[in-house]
Amino acid sequence: MEKTSKFIYFVVCYVFFIFTDLYLSNIMVEKLTDGYKLSNPVFSLNYIQNTGAAFSILKDSRELLIILSVVALVLLALYVIKHLKSISLKSCFFIAILSAGIAGNLHERIAYGFVRDYFQLNFVNFPVFNISDIFINIGVIALIILILIKKNK
Repeated sequence: MEKTSKFIYFVVCYVFFIFTDLYLSNIMVEKLTDGYKLSNPVFSLNYIQNTGAAFSILKDSRELLIILSVVALVLLALYVIKHLKSISLKSCFFIAILSAGIAGNLHERIAYGFVRDYFQLNFVNFPVFNISDIFINIGVIALIILILIKKNK
């Protein structure tokens, strides 16, 4: 596949995931603030405003988290652009998911001053998280797997 097509594929995936994230997050928060409740043995919907990162590390460090997010997005974009010739479509896809997750949390930090979290696992002590966090974890785990597969070949 030519470089331009790969870049367009990356951008389309990124835009799709960022809009999906923002749209679904807005629906979730609107429902939860209107009183919607859901709880079962696996998970609950529990709206919280998170001023930190995962596990509330760097709590109330909004500016630092914004800077780190922007740096991560720029580095990911530069990596994709620099390696367009050799990068696989799978890698483009998962970097787009990762980037969309970072951008979703970045948007909320800038727009609201915090990240809106709402998924809570009931079977384990784990922090409340959101769709952006799911995208970040999927992207990181998938990219690690792709790297390990490539190293083993």
